[in-house]
Amino acid sequence: MFRTVAELVEIAEKENMLISEVMIRQEMDVKNKTREEVFAEMEKNLQVMEKAIEDSLKGVQSVTGLTGGDAVKVQTYMREKTPLSGHLMLDAVSKAMGTNEVNAAMGVICATPTAGSAGCVPGTLFAVKEQLNPTREQMIRYLFTAGAFGLVVANNAFISGAAGGCQAEVGSAGAMASAAIVEMAGGSPQQSADAFAMTLKNMLGLVCDPVAGLVEVPCVKRNAGGASLAIVSADLALAGVTSRIPCDEVIGAMYRIGRQMPVSLRETGEGGLADTPTGRFLKEKIFG
Repeated sequence: MFRTVAELVEIAEKENMLISEVMIRQEMDVKNKTREEVFAEMEKNLQVMEKAIEDSLKGVQSVTGLTGGDAVKVQTYMREKTPLSGHLMLDAVSKAMGTNEVNAAMGVICATPTAGSAGCVPGTLFAVKEQLNPTREQMIRYLFTAGAFGLVVANNAFISGAAGGCQAEVGSAGAMASAAIVEMAGGSPQQSADAFAMTLKNMLGLVCDPVAGLVEVPCVKRNAGGASLAIVSADLALAGVTSRIPCDEVIGAMYRIGRQMPVSLRETGEGGLADTPTGRFLKEKIFG
């Protein structure tokens, strides 16, 4: 039904439907399944996300000891202090990091679109949930909206750090989350596209440089950045701010940047933060 964001928005506007509805219908058509079956599949993903966040807020630790416990620290800070960035923003940050801490601790997460970027979508969803009070169906639709934009990225660029750097992972994830926030908040399909574009524009060029080759440092905290940027971009779009560069062109730019990016900065653990004195020390400490 659609291959580009422009086509996705056009269908939604022409048929006067939500982007999530366009994605649901496409899933029904591609998978030859009923609406109930498609919803049930996405409900399972939502349940996985929910449990990962719940587990993270009890406190988890990775085997290496590089990550764990930061989501709890942020929640404690929120209770005891007045966050400078606001409660909703920091709640999203905590839950985004928490999801990735669960991943690093070998727990079960839902890749959105990858394991290394799995915190942005659920982190923002379960944060804005406290303010927007969505129904369970609206929460599931949130995931379909995010998935619609993720599908466009996967078909026209890449979603893996090995292929295009962290801009393709956390960049895509944060942008997907931003588009979904807008729809849940009552924004238009075009505003979702603008939010996606503004988030991804601010992630262009982000390298993938995992310390010791592990999906821990800086991955966990990059999800915090992706989640916070998603919320800011959603607010901008809902305020009427638009992206001067069309969404599909931003995705195209991300693709070209990824192709130009050195291999050392694409998940090999050979450059960037992985190649700092501390990064090399941690690798030696863990692997000998």
